[in-house]
Amino acid sequence: MPMAVEPARIETRKEPRRVALVHDYLVQDGGSERVLLALHELYPRAPIYTLFHNPARTHAGFKHADIRPSHLNELPFARKRYQWYLPFMPDAVERFDLSAYDLVLSSSSTFAKGAIAAPEALHVCYCHTPTRFLWQERAGYVNELPQPRFVKRVIPPLLHLMRQWDAIAARRPDVMLTNSRTSQQRIRRYYQRDAEVIAPPVDIERIPFSTKPGSYWLTGGRLVAYKRFDLVVQAFAKLNVPLKIFGEGPERDKLRKMAGPKTEFLGHVTDEAKIQLFRDAIAFLHPQIEDFGITAVEAMAAGRPIIAFGQGGAVETVLDGVTGTFFEVQCWEDVGNAVLRFDPARFDPRQIRKHAETFGKPRFLEQMKQRLDRAWSQHLSS
Repeated sequence: MPMAVEPARIETRKEPRRVALVHDYLVQDGGSERVLLALHELYPRAPIYTLFHNPARTHAGFKHADIRPSHLNELPFARKRYQWYLPFMPDAVERFDLSAYDLVLSSSSTFAKGAIAAPEALHVCYCHTPTRFLWQERAGYVNELPQPRFVKRVIPPLLHLMRQWDAIAARRPDVMLTNSRTSQQRIRRYYQRDAEVIAPPVDIERIPFSTKPGSYWLTGGRLVAYKRFDLVVQAFAKLNVPLKIFGEGPERDKLRKMAGPKTEFLGHVTDEAKIQLFRDAIAFLHPQIEDFGITAVEAMAAGRPIIAFGQGGAVETVLDGVTGTFFEVQCWEDVGNAVLRFDPARFDPRQIRKHAETFGKPRFLEQMKQRLDRAWSQHLSS
């Protein structure tokens, strides 16, 4: 009589055993780094692969993380002038050895989405935006580079090649997530992919809100050209009313030269100092087109209304007439008019705070965990 053969057991793990996080660069403390910090909270034992790491300029929450920078990090001036090594970044991302991981979770606004996972692994990418300098801001990027003319002539062909790589790299993740409908539309246009929207985490609970009137106007963030702080600075030079600007960046010196006598540049500020700045402000000015705009939501968490340009992520986070107001034209005159017409007494700090709480970190962690669990289950079944 033939021996009965036991059916083969199919492994059905509910969660991946080994997880790797991949991030573009850990050289600043911005919105994408706060997303990575939340992902690190979901998977605290997962190593973080990144192109460059500057511990002095990253969030303290990464202090004890297992961070594994690329070989480019050891090159001269790499931690402060990492942009010099732009042509070598795609290759460096592809060199990350991720063969041992079941789940690769990338946080990408440039190159991390191009990480190569093992054939049997699941790769989920939280794409903050298609690479700005290759797609939606490609012309302005070259024009604003502080380089000699002959160098600028070499850059467009290089960007063309990198654009080809970027389009291919965007096909590698099995699942793509993003932060807003604005980014979702850009991903569809430039990468021909669908992406599910999960709004990024804002640490609302650490920001107490204020009901007292403010004494100055506030703006800030990374002082880079696309954020259009120049419009706010020009408008307030004409208005001659108090403005505080926090943050560092390559536009700082240019902005200082056009500023009026009542504009104060605060440079880098701690989280605690920034919270106090929000609480004592009349309103927060948001002149840029952002993919989402975490800083504006932080200001709303403190009960402060927003004056924002009416495009991009701001239209998904600011409720017109309830938590802020919009200006229509991205010029300093319209910023100035919006400030002159603005009546802070129209806005209820409690309502503003209540709306901001819908973007809290617990909501992000819950939605991400549910989506990753679903992606893992689908991955196993396929």
